[in-house]
Amino acid sequence: MKIVRRDLTRNGPGSVKMIPEEADDLWIAYNLIVAGDSVMAVTVRKVMREAASGGRDAERVKLKLEINVETVEYDKEGAVLRIRGKNCLENEHVKIGAFHTLEIDVNRPFVLRKDIWDSLALDVIHQAADPNASADLAVVMMQEGLCHILLIGKSITITRARIETSIPRKHGPTVAGYDKALTKFFENVLQAFLKHVDFNVVRCAVIASPGFTKDQFHKHLMLEAERRQLRSVIENKSRIILVHTTSGYKHSLREVLDAPNVMNMIKDTKAAQEVRGLKDFFAMLSNDPERACYGPKHVEVAHERMAIQTLLITDELFRSSDVATRKRYVSLVDSIKASGGTVHIFSSMHVSGEQLAQLTGIAAILRFPLPDLDDIEM
Repeated sequence: MKIVRRDLTRNGPGSVKMIPEEADDLWIAYNLIVAGDSVMAVTVRKVMREAASGGRDAERVKLKLEINVETVEYDKEGAVLRIRGKNCLENEHVKIGAFHTLEIDVNRPFVLRKDIWDSLALDVIHQAADPNASADLAVVMMQEGLCHILLIGKSITITRARIETSIPRKHGPTVAGYDKALTKFFENVLQAFLKHVDFNVVRCAVIASPGFTKDQFHKHLMLEAERRQLRSVIENKSRIILVHTTSGYKHSLREVLDAPNVMNMIKDTKAAQEVRGLKDFFAMLSNDPERACYGPKHVEVAHERMAIQTLLITDELFRSSDVATRKRYVSLVDSIKASGGTVHIFSSMHVSGEQLAQLTGIAAILRFPLPDLDDIEM
């Protein structure tokens, strides 16, 4: 995210002009913009004009509008943000109070105004502008006949390609067809790899599969790179890592993020910190369950007793349309940080955030055991 200008006060009003530079940035903006804010951007609107014949013609006009936000939608596939609300900027084509939907996509500047820039919103702005916060990991998840190519950014995981090929059985009369089908499958994966994996952006590319599929594809990739002189692959072969997983489906992504050789490559990123935090929580829940809790009620009671060492929370909880609910969670985060605790805010569009969402979206590792927490109703 490019921050062009900021004019704001902490816990007070102000505005920020920003330009989303990638799909990740649109997700960040989605988490920043809430009902009651205002957003100003250049948009296109159909207006009616009097024609010379006396009739009325529709014409598309480019104009600058500022709307009071009522709803925000994020379209992951189209990489666009749709912000609906009432116009609050005087304009010859659009009346004040008229409804309009602004569409914000990559490289379209916009200005966001808030009455209150709380600590959470300021942290989001700070992280958005920090190039080191990105994970920038490409993952080729495969098994025989099936492959997913995924890009993991600082906030979202995007499926860039899905390749499916029917491969006959390895034994019996179809064995000749097996080798031919597997080679064709690897060639399709190679083409998708070259199209979607940019080593100027990603830190490393992971090839993951059960069995030997990853090794076979890696061999094919290296042989073809030498034969066709694919410079991007040859020059970055040390950044291509092989990892064993139980399947080629997206749910096996957590096994990739758990792999030590992958964690070493992305260890200073937000995604890696989230994975480590969740791993520590599950280890504590398993080995010393009285020092781990989840669910809003249990976490709040633990915080009242100054027991929270690490808080894990999903960004989804801050998107509540109820201002009091958002304030409650922002206050919780601020208070835990002030008492020396650590806070990890997980993206609900990441595999680790999805895992945490299954546990109510909020969990904590405690400084000391609280055995009576289980007696409190969730």
